[in-house]
Amino acid sequence: MTHYPIAIFGEVLFDQFPDGPAILGGAPFNVAWHLQAFGQRPGFISRVGDDALGVSIRTAMQDWGMADANLQTDPEHPTGTVQVTFPNGEPAYQILDQQAYDYIAEPTAITAPLLYHGTLALRYATSAQALQALAARLDCTVFIDVNLRAPWWQAEQVKTWLAAADWVKLNEDELYQLTRQQATLKETLQAFLQELQLTALIVTRGSLGAVALTAGGEFIEVVPSSQAAIADTVGAGDAFASVLLLGLQKAWPLALAMTRAQEFASALVMHKGATVQDKGFYQRFIAGWGL
Repeated sequence: MTHYPIAIFGEVLFDQFPDGPAILGGAPFNVAWHLQAFGQRPGFISRVGDDALGVSIRTAMQDWGMADANLQTDPEHPTGTVQVTFPNGEPAYQILDQQAYDYIAEPTAITAPLLYHGTLALRYATSAQALQALAARLDCTVFIDVNLRAPWWQAEQVKTWLAAADWVKLNEDELYQLTRQQATLKETLQAFLQELQLTALIVTRGSLGAVALTAGGEFIEVVPSSQAAIADTVGAGDAFASVLLLGLQKAWPLALAMTRAQEFASALVMHKGATVQDKGFYQRFIAGWGL
């Protein structure tokens, strides 16, 4: 049995950009990548194909120092790929069907006090049942990062997963796709948090920053400190989530975790793609946050 500070369950894939490069991605993988760079040791649980892309993912994880014991190999289904385009400057995703990450088996030799997962990898029963069994066995704090990618979601199914969580993060568009808009954003958060009985609800708002509301009534708002040149916004939300998880693990006050999450996400969007392969990129955060 291997113990990890954070278990991360879900997809790993390649984002194929319009100008040619294929970049490692998938929200759970991006989060695990950042946490590893911050000196943590996440237990990443996913599945790749028995193909060249799968080999390259395993090699990238090993080179980054990530544990790959729970990266499963599927003999029948391919490693995930996504076509990324930028209509009106915002990323859009064409997500292929029947990918290896749709068939994740439950890992039985893992323990963790904190479990992170998204919603995309739960679109089919195999991975969904594996996640449900894992969460029941771990009986730990659950953090869900919503990823609504048409046509791979249904509102009631997503809300069922959210109701089983403690912490939920989603963007503002996703919030309004899952609940009725109230007179103000704060009132919308209050209604949704109460409906789901969450510990905390976090909503990212792009260039406007992010807000959070806790069950105790604490309301926090953060905004970017500068308008630096943006390379692309792919993975910004994943960068934000990774620091929130770090804050949970380190018991930071939520206001501090939100400020640091915004700082890191603002730096990430200055780079192309959802992950950065230069460990030096992380050093100022590691030093500044005392990691």
